[in-house]
Amino acid sequence: MIFASVGSILPFDRLVRAVDEWAAANPGREVFLQIGEGRYEPRHAPFVRMMPHDEYRRRLTDCSLFVAHVGMGSILQALEERKQMLLLARHHSLGEHTTDHQLHTAGRFRDVPGLKIVDDTAALQAEMTALVDHPMQQATGISPHASQELLDNIANFLRPIRTGKPGMVLAPR
Repeated sequence: MIFASVGSILPFDRLVRAVDEWAAANPGREVFLQIGEGRYEPRHAPFVRMMPHDEYRRRLTDCSLFVAHVGMGSILQALEERKQMLLLARHHSLGEHTTDHQLHTAGRFRDVPGLKIVDDTAALQAEMTALVDHPMQQATGISPHASQELLDNIANFLRPIRTGKPGMVLAPR
């Protein structure tokens, strides 16, 4: 099953329309979309505007391909689930976001195994077909929990602040 999501903040009709058109051209493939508050409503695949987080995680866990915007929440959750991802960045010039930070995020994640970033909807549709037929190597994956080393480092950093040792500036409450 292909699960496509625009995230929870802004509409992304360009992505939704591209996935819906792909679903129309591939009627034997199961596709489900989470479309947010966009104007375009899919005609060829089931969708919801928003869903509870537990349902979102279930759909992410069960999918064979995750198609989404280049949002950090989407990327991190899919890496936790070790899902192959196909991502399309929102563009400020197209009114899809307030900045072009997703283009910068795309540049940072472009070479991560199991993650494919495309620059336009034609490439998105072509890669959907390719990835359904020939899946990528699984994503590297990340843990949903911080390492003990990180927790210890944070605790050591915060210890002087909590104890109020001389020479330390305490943050105002």
